[in-house]
Amino acid sequence: MTAPARDEGGRETGYEPDPNRWRALWVTLVAGFMSLLDVSIVAVALPTVQHELHASAAQVQWVVSGYALTFALALVCAGRLGDALDRRRIFLIALSGFVLFSAACGAAPDITLLIVARLAQGLAAGFMAPQNSALIQQMFRGAERGRAFGFFGATVGISSAVGPLAGGLILALADGPDGWRWIFYVNVPIGVLAVLLGRRLLPRTPRSGRGHVDLPGVVLLGLGVLALMYPLVQAEAGGLTGLWWLFPAGAVLLLCFTRRQHRLLARGTQPLLDPRLFTTVRGYAVGAGVGTLYFIGFSGIWLVFALFYQHGLGYSPLRSALAVTPFAVGSACAAAVSGRLVDRLGRLLTVGGLTAVIAGLGGTALLLRFAPVDIAPWLTAPALFVGGLGAGCVISPNITMTLRDVPVRMAGAAGGALQTGQRLGAAVGTAALPGLFHLVLARHGDDYRGALFLALGAAILGMAASLALAAFDWRRDRRARDPHRTRPDDDADSPVHARRP
Repeated sequence: MTAPARDEGGRETGYEPDPNRWRALWVTLVAGFMSLLDVSIVAVALPTVQHELHASAAQVQWVVSGYALTFALALVCAGRLGDALDRRRIFLIALSGFVLFSAACGAAPDITLLIVARLAQGLAAGFMAPQNSALIQQMFRGAERGRAFGFFGATVGISSAVGPLAGGLILALADGPDGWRWIFYVNVPIGVLAVLLGRRLLPRTPRSGRGHVDLPGVVLLGLGVLALMYPLVQAEAGGLTGLWWLFPAGAVLLLCFTRRQHRLLARGTQPLLDPRLFTTVRGYAVGAGVGTLYFIGFSGIWLVFALFYQHGLGYSPLRSALAVTPFAVGSACAAAVSGRLVDRLGRLLTVGGLTAVIAGLGGTALLLRFAPVDIAPWLTAPALFVGGLGAGCVISPNITMTLRDVPVRMAGAAGGALQTGQRLGAAVGTAALPGLFHLVLARHGDDYRGALFLALGAAILGMAASLALAAFDWRRDRRARDPHRTRPDDDADSPVHARRP
């Protein structure tokens, strides 16, 4: 049964389904797929880019890490702007910028301009991303919202998994010294079509009269996220020395940001990120934690696999990508159905998915470490497929359970905060796992198999922490459903019935 929509005061309002909502959803999913694909698709082209533009290893790494940095910096602020102003307008402006900067990346004559264009492209992607989840909150209710979030979560999972394969295919098809440029140019026609369709199909955001944006909060949050991410990004580029002091500085800035949000809420002023998201919205805090921990392990494994296959075994970028394709296939298969199961199984689906991912990656690590090197990549296909099936049952259901009870007025900021946590986790993983890989090589020569084994083991630890949190939430949810216990009233669009600071 679909719960009635409610306004800011908790009063019921009429909900008129937008007749274009499903077509509009596909516009946002295509745009979201492009922006998330660009996090990983470029990795396989880095050796080519470095050679063609005569760049250093540190410079070329900023092509990947700079995009991730500006992407993460924009998310929460962009989500709040969409909530306060108009999600459709912010989405279309950001998508247009993403297309423009993609073209600039493809046309860049040197590494400096390529890095600048990638920073701008990441900023545009960060402004676009939280509007995706917020528009789902706005356009859908009840069971339809769960289905829509299932598609959204599947898009996140599949785009992350198929990035290396898509990059390898583009490099194989666009052969030649400038073939890498098509990794960016491919966004242009797809993005232009999405802009045109979005202008016709996307609904405008109802004006709530809450147009205030906390600019000091924007500064505090931005500096805090920058202080946490910059050392990790610099570590990817090979230069972490002297930057460890930024971690405690970032923690202090985020603490100041949190205290400011509580003070604004107490004064009756709309904060940038409402603290009640983490205290009164069912499943939001746990879901954000599960996603952050999972992405620590999930994001870094693709670069580690690329290093192992291309540098250790001498594979081409395409062959390297094909070696991990079973994971992407399993993820796509599971993501297509997991959105329909989340209402029935809840957090148990995430627990099972995380268990399968850990088992699949563990089996892959053992086979690549001890099996004969000439057949080991073939033997890992079933294990990677199992891991992919598990991944498809983690990302999509977790996003659905984390965001489905968020009220529409907080949807943009909530989606931005969730994705900020995922980007921070991804930054930790993509810095730590390749770092461990290179550390083993530095100490033991060309022991690529041992380096991969250690890096995948570290990834599994991150996923095990995510599993522990998901299992805790599942057990708590089972106790909450005990008929001998009382349950507070829940509403899909108003999570703050009883408790207010």
